[in-house]
Amino acid sequence: MNKPVETIIVGAGHRALLYASLALKKPELMRVVGVADPSKAARDIAVRTFGIPESMCWESAEALAGLPRQADAIINGTMDNQHVPTSLPLLERGYHILLEKPFAVNETEMEAFIEAVEKAGVVVNICHVLRYTPFYRSIYDVVRGGSIGEVITIHASEHISYHHMAVSFVRGKWGNKDISGSSMIMAKCCHDLDLLVWLQKGLKPKVISSSGSLQYFTEKNAPVGSGEKCLLDCTCESECLYSARKHYLDHPDRWSFYVWDELKHIENPSIREKEALLKGDSPYGRCVFRSNNTVVDHQHVIIEFENGSTGSLDMVGGCVKSGRKIHIIGSKGEIEGIFEDGSYVVRLIDPSPGCEFEEHSIDVRLSGDFSGVHGGHGGGDLRLVEDFIKTIRGEASSVSSTSLSDSIVGHRIGFLAEKARLANQTIVM
Repeated sequence: MNKPVETIIVGAGHRALLYASLALKKPELMRVVGVADPSKAARDIAVRTFGIPESMCWESAEALAGLPRQADAIINGTMDNQHVPTSLPLLERGYHILLEKPFAVNETEMEAFIEAVEKAGVVVNICHVLRYTPFYRSIYDVVRGGSIGEVITIHASEHISYHHMAVSFVRGKWGNKDISGSSMIMAKCCHDLDLLVWLQKGLKPKVISSSGSLQYFTEKNAPVGSGEKCLLDCTCESECLYSARKHYLDHPDRWSFYVWDELKHIENPSIREKEALLKGDSPYGRCVFRSNNTVVDHQHVIIEFENGSTGSLDMVGGCVKSGRKIHIIGSKGEIEGIFEDGSYVVRLIDPSPGCEFEEHSIDVRLSGDFSGVHGGHGGGDLRLVEDFIKTIRGEASSVSSTSLSDSIVGHRIGFLAEKARLANQTIVM
C-alpha cells in the first residue's frame, strides 16, 4: 500500500483522538474517515477535527460492524471493559485494530480475544506506548547490547500524583473495578509490566506475588466536617488538599478532558458552568473520601522469571510528584534512570587500580514534532501509531512492536498479580 491507511475512530475520547492526530501530522500515512461513539458531542469533535462526513458517523461499534467494511483500520479507544466486546465484530469484518490497553479485563476475555484475532488474520497492535519512547527504547538497546551482562533483576516504580490519583482512580472512570472492568494494576501499570517483560527478552514468569490495598482514600480518613460534595456540604473544603475547587476550578486545564467532558458540547464553558457541573451529578465534585472507589491506592508486584531472574513493580497513588523510575542490575553493570528526566546512567564494573566502576550518562530528551505534548508519553504515542500504520502497509515493524502476541505475557502477569493480592497467595505458574 502506498496510499494513506483509512481509519475509523471507535470511542472518540482523549486517547483515541490523540492517536488519530497522526493523520493531521502525516496525512500521507493515515486518513481518518469515520467515527463511532454514542455521544453526539464526541462525534462532532471528531467531525470538526478530521473533516469526517456525517454519512461516516455511527452511534456504536455494533452499528459500524453491521455494515460491509468501511475503511482499513480501527483506532479503538473505548473503556477497558468495552475493548473486547466492541472489537470482536470488527475483527469479523476484517478491520486491522489499534487497541488501547489493557486489551482485556480478565484471562477468559483475553483467551477469547486471542482466538478471534488468530482467526481473523489481521494486524492488532496494543497501545503500550512506553516501548516507543526514546527513554525506554534506548535502555532496551543497552540491555540487548550486552554491556551490563545478564539481567539479574529489574525494579520499576510508578508514582502517581495526588491530583492524577484523585481524578482518574478515585473520582474518575477507573476508580471502581465494577464499572471500568480493570484492576488498578492493569488500568495504570500494564505499561510497566509490559516493559519488565520486554526488557527481559520476553521471558515468561514462573512465580508471581503481590500485596497492596485501598488504604487512604476511604471514609475512615474523611476530615471532620467533610460532606458528600466539596462545593455543597463540606465545611472544611478550604483546608482540604483534595478540594474539587482547588483541583479543577483553580486548575481548569490540567485534567480538562476528563473533568469537563460533560461540557464538551459548549465551545468555551464559563467558570460558572464548570462550578455548576461540580455541584451537580458530576463524579468530579465528590469528596475523595466518600466516593464509590474500590481499586487499590498502592500495590507491590514481585515476579520470578523462568531463568531465575526477578522483577518488581511498586505502584503508589497520591504522591506529591508523579514519575516512573527504573533500575536494572546485570552481571556486569546496571542502568538507573527516571523517565520524566529524559536521561539515565549506565554503570559498569571496573576493578582496575584506583577504580570501582565507570559511569556514563545518556540524555534522550527530544526535540521536534513528536516531542512533549505533540507526541505524548515522551514522544511514544504517535510513534506507536506510525508503526501500526507501517505494519498494515506491509513494512517492517520496529523492535518496539506491540502486536497482540507481544502483549500477552505482561497482561497475564497483571491478571495473576491481582489474583495473588486478593487471595494473599504466591502463584506458581
